[in-house]
Amino acid sequence: MTESQRAERVIELAPSVLPCDFGRLGEELQALEEAGVDRIHWDVMDGVFVPNITIGAPVIASCRRYSTLPYEVHLMIVDPERYISEFVEAGCELITVHAEATRHLHRTLGLIKSFGVRAGVALNPATPLTDVEYVMDQLDVLMIMSVNPGFGGQHYIGAMDAKILAAVALREATNPEVKIEVDGGVSEETIQECVMNGAEVLVSGSALLAHRGDLASAVENFHQLARDARP
Repeated sequence: MTESQRAERVIELAPSVLPCDFGRLGEELQALEEAGVDRIHWDVMDGVFVPNITIGAPVIASCRRYSTLPYEVHLMIVDPERYISEFVEAGCELITVHAEATRHLHRTLGLIKSFGVRAGVALNPATPLTDVEYVMDQLDVLMIMSVNPGFGGQHYIGAMDAKILAAVALREATNPEVKIEVDGGVSEETIQECVMNGAEVLVSGSALLAHRGDLASAVENFHQLARDARP
């Protein structure tokens, strides 16, 4: 990445819907779009890979009509390859799987790409970057988990700062087109450090949606903090 590209780097905000009111999810999605977020982040958990259960493809499909923003889905499920087609049909343009949750990561990424959508891989905090070194050519997004997945509202793990920096170095050495995404504990207190280290897509749930009185101001504040922190 050149110096001019770094200067022009757009930092995207992808709010997780996990803390939303699921009884009025359509309205919540419309409010997020009107507030100026860049994409919608869906957390899918199976109670096996992570200790929680959330939603499946039918819920996402039923909500597709409420927003024109890109939908990305973060599959925290074992053997995600079994359900890729369902999430594509539900309207997800980016599908991210965990390296730890599929036996044949290269094959799973190829399956995602075969549907004409973008592919991402997420790494748990303790999972080394070497686990994705040989699939970087298939990636659109590399997601660094800055909390242990399974629950919202957790605190950012500071040791992930070094991992984000290392992820950027790996990206530059292998596939400069890959975006670095950070998920977990992204708040007003941590967002600038994430961006300074190289994050380009920021997933925030509880911290962003806590500002329910004025969501647009909260989104603008997050965007401004990110812009100010760009290297």
